[in-house]
Amino acid sequence: MTGNDADADASAADATAATDDADVIEAAADCDTVDVAVDDLAEGVATITISRPDARNALDATVREEFSSVLAAVDDDDSVRVVVVTGDPEGKAFVAGADVGEFRDRDAIDQREVSERPRIYERVAELSKPVIARINGHALGGGCELAQACDVRIASTRAKLGQPEINLGIIPGGGGTQRLPRIVGTGQALRLILSGELIDAAEAAEIGLVDEVYEPDELDERVAELAGMMADKSLVALEFAKDAVRASGQLGLEDGIEYEAELFSQLFATADKDEGIAAFFEDRDPEWNDA
Repeated sequence: MTGNDADADASAADATAATDDADVIEAAADCDTVDVAVDDLAEGVATITISRPDARNALDATVREEFSSVLAAVDDDDSVRVVVVTGDPEGKAFVAGADVGEFRDRDAIDQREVSERPRIYERVAELSKPVIARINGHALGGGCELAQACDVRIASTRAKLGQPEINLGIIPGGGGTQRLPRIVGTGQALRLILSGELIDAAEAAEIGLVDEVYEPDELDERVAELAGMMADKSLVALEFAKDAVRASGQLGLEDGIEYEAELFSQLFATADKDEGIAAFFEDRDPEWNDA
């Protein structure tokens, strides 16, 4: 390949990335409650911010619709390798739960329609790319369930988490009764769900509900560091790794090992496997093809 050919390929790649980013920015441009920033924390990282500061970033129908639209655009953008989900700091919360005002006049039939999947929780959990929850404030009810749907949860010391739905005469409805026991164990999940108790970030880390806790002025540095480390990896390997780990919660041990072995074998047909091995022996950084 000549230098001109290499420059042309690089220019084409840059143009494709710019087009993809434009699609993401365009998807967010029409949103009133969701903002997106690409490459701000680290190259290849998209930060999706839920922004309803007057309602402590609570989830209503508009947030759900706009969040889903932006998430779809991000998932289709190959220049985005990692997603960070957070709340508008002006709202002083990650997500303070669902908008309870929407519950007032709903009956069971209405709620079944609203609960049709995929909801934002499934969309986050099933995203092909790693998702980090940057829990910069309270994550309650649906906000706690949104965090649970993410792959990694990093919290500020100021955060509080919990499932207070029982106080309203209802139960978690965004996956909390299913994901929470898998994350913290049945006993801890029942304690939180049946009591409605809120816990601070330190206790959340002790029981495994969050993975790391940092002071507010250190939170961004750690999120950027971790997201950047992930974004440096092969996109196809990231997808397969996430898929394999997620399957562990759905399959028995033997079936899970079988599934892992199949995904592992499939990666041997990719250009990224060849590039990764070559870079290892040549003592250089790999240049991923994402194929």
